[in-house]
Amino acid sequence: MLAEEVVQGMRVRYPRTGTSGKILLIEHIRGDVFAELDTTNLLYRVDQLIPSSGSDKSTVTIREDAKKVIERELAFAAGNEMVEALKNIDQSCEGGG
Repeated sequence: MLAEEVVQGMRVRYPRTGTSGKILLIEHIRGDVFAELDTTNLLYRVDQLIPSSGSDKSTVTIREDAKKVIERELAFAAGNEMVEALKNIDQSCEGGG
């Protein structure tokens, strides 16, 4: 991507790592042009970036209510599943190496 093509707020992707985000800042450092991405707050050389469209897969998060998770874990620890799991181990703490 050429330095003249980039603008703040533009969605781009760094294909080497798959990092994508919006350009927050454009800087000229020692003759090279860099863009700071909002997802990492790191600088990327503009000539290494490609335009991106749509939403990022990394921005989609699945949230589960903490109370439900705690209730599920407590039910597992109090139930027969935990007792059965403990019967099948020898109570040793080996690193396996």
